[in-house]
Amino acid sequence: MSDDFLIGKDGDVSTITINRPNEGNRVSDEMAIELTGILTDVSRDSRLIVFRGAGDNFCLGRAVMGSRGPLPEAYDAREKNDLVFNLYGAFRDAPVPVIGVIQGRATGLGCALAASCDITIAEHSSEFQAPEMSHNIMPTMLMSSLIDRMTMKGLLYLIYSTKAISAEQAMAFGIVSEVAPTDFLDVVLVELLVKLKAMPVPALKAVKEYAQNAMNLDAQGAANYARNLHATLNTSSKLRG
Repeated sequence: MSDDFLIGKDGDVSTITINRPNEGNRVSDEMAIELTGILTDVSRDSRLIVFRGAGDNFCLGRAVMGSRGPLPEAYDAREKNDLVFNLYGAFRDAPVPVIGVIQGRATGLGCALAASCDITIAEHSSEFQAPEMSHNIMPTMLMSSLIDRMTMKGLLYLIYSTKAISAEQAMAFGIVSEVAPTDFLDVVLVELLVKLKAMPVPALKAVKEYAQNAMNLDAQGAANYARNLHATLNTSSKLRG
């Protein structure tokens, strides 16, 4: 593993930290690939994953890639873009809850990663921004990570305005779950972790599984899915023990 990420372990709770504070925790293509693998590996023996960035800012987006040069063929461009889509997918596909902890700015890819977490706690002074349109970059890659997290009006405002929004606005729009008072971010995180550590792992996994899949079903399908999970989990010795 490179020095770009730190992995911490407290029992069965894992913490992944982007460790490039001097570069605003900007994520390169190589880092995106590495982080995808880390999420997959860590989720195998964790009940919870905490995801955060070192330093003053959570993540200022993708690393500067220099001169664009000639446009690649569409097939090659798709392969290159897939590394970002795969990263978004790793957050969603992790079988355990991923908790994002946000301080400072979450810009572009950083905003997407914050939203991709299952629960996102943001410090009151944090800001979220999607500046792609102001740089003549199509924002649909970013939007794909937000489409089922945000209200449509909130999403379109974030994308079209390109303005930074506050943590309170981000919570109203659906990016953030809870806003922590300034300097109390870790206090709020620990309070949440204490509650989640007391819950059986099968229940933690089942809730995420249902949340990820039921939204794509019609009402009857969602009810049938819930009925199945309810019967399976409530009769499990792991849940009762």
